[in-house]
Amino acid sequence: MKLIVGLGNPGEKYAKTRHNVGFMLLDVLAKAMNDDHWEFSKKFKSLIIHRHPIAFLVKPQAFMNNSGNIVKRLINYYKINVGDLWIIHDDMDIKLDHYKIQQGHGPRLHNGVNSVEKALMSEAFWRARVGVDNRIEDIAQRTKGEPSFTKAMEGKEYVLQNFEKAEREIIDRVINKLTIDLINLISK
Repeated sequence: MKLIVGLGNPGEKYAKTRHNVGFMLLDVLAKAMNDDHWEFSKKFKSLIIHRHPIAFLVKPQAFMNNSGNIVKRLINYYKINVGDLWIIHDDMDIKLDHYKIQQGHGPRLHNGVNSVEKALMSEAFWRARVGVDNRIEDIAQRTKGEPSFTKAMEGKEYVLQNFEKAEREIIDRVINKLTIDLINLISK
C-alpha cells in the first residue's frame, strides 16, 4: 500500500496559492482514481481517501510546517514503509511548467518537506516536486504577459500568492501530466 500525501495549507484563504499545489494535485489524482470522496479524520487531522486498493490519499489539515507529525502517525498506524510514502509539494527550485519525481532528494528549503524528514528521521520517501517559480529577475525586464513577480520577492511570500491566470493554466496542465505519471508509478 502506498501513502500519497499532498502538502498544503488548510482553508479557503490558501486554496489557490502556489504552496497548495500538493492539495490541487491530490484532487485531480482522486478523480483519476475514481474516488473523490474525501473524509475528515479527527485522529489524523486530515482529509483522507482510504478505500482505494493501491493507495491512501491524504491532505493534512495542519499548516504545512507541521505536516511531519501527521505523516509519521499515518505511517505508524497503517504500517507503511517509508519507501512507499509519496509527498507531493511545490518547489521553488524548479521553474513553473516542470516537475521532478525523485526518491530521497528534495528542495534545499521547504518547511513542509523538512517537517516530514525530521518526524520520520529519514529522507528515503518519494517526492513529486512541482515547479512553481515564475519570477523574473527585474520588473523593468517584464514584457506583456509575463508575471509581475520578481526574484526580489522572498520565496515564503511568493508561495503564499495565488497563481496568476496564465500560470494557473500552466499548472493545471502540469498537474494532469504528473497525475498520469504518478498513477503509472504507484501501480507498479
